[in-house]
Amino acid sequence: MKKTILLCGLCILLLQNCAYKPIIDTAGRSGTFDSDRANLITDDQLHCKTLAKDNTNFVSNILHWSVSPTMDTMYESIVRKCLTKRGHSVLN
Repeated sequence: MKKTILLCGLCILLLQNCAYKPIIDTAGRSGTFDSDRANLITDDQLHCKTLAKDNTNFVSNILHWSVSPTMDTMYESIVRKCLTKRGHSVLN
């Protein structure tokens, strides 16, 4: 029974990783660019998600999640940093 609960918990964690959708403030500016970058959100999100997917795996996500004070996975962290560095204001 405990193994089943643990397995379900790990599956939920993996599925949650695929469902991460960052909230981006499209009206504001991050301070690194002179103009807003809202017209590039879709391209930047796709690029950042692909980059994060290619550079993470199950073990790295679990290890990062277990020591992260914000309880986010490595995938979420990479996507958030990538979007921030591209000039978007990520709220979550």
